[in-house]
Amino acid sequence: MDAMVTRGDVAAWVAAYRRAWESNAPDDIAAAFSEGASYFPSPADPPWVGRDEIVAGWQAHRDDPGSTTFEWSVVAVEEDTAVIRGVSTYPTTVYDNLWIVRLGADGRATEFTEFWVDRNAPTWA
Repeated sequence: MDAMVTRGDVAAWVAAYRRAWESNAPDDIAAAFSEGASYFPSPADPPWVGRDEIVAGWQAHRDDPGSTTFEWSVVAVEEDTAVIRGVSTYPTTVYDNLWIVRLGADGRATEFTEFWVDRNAPTWA
């Protein structure tokens, strides 16, 4: 964004992302991302680049509408970048999420990186 991102900007973007998550509608997915955005499904994966690839990647990994709940909070906002902590609850699994989102001047994500950990498969035993 040309101006500093606010927590309100982040909340509006999370609402758009969540709308897409619940509908899986290509227009809703595209609405959350800028034309040339990069979406990293995990930090180690190559990104989906551009709206068409983001929509296709999302559709290939979609969740059934109504199958999740999502709680979130903003951890930090710095210039055009926000860090969001979330908890995604599915019928049989709970994921802890950390998102890094860069927002453009239009409020759409220009870059999105998703970190997630399955609570049912702890990394420290």
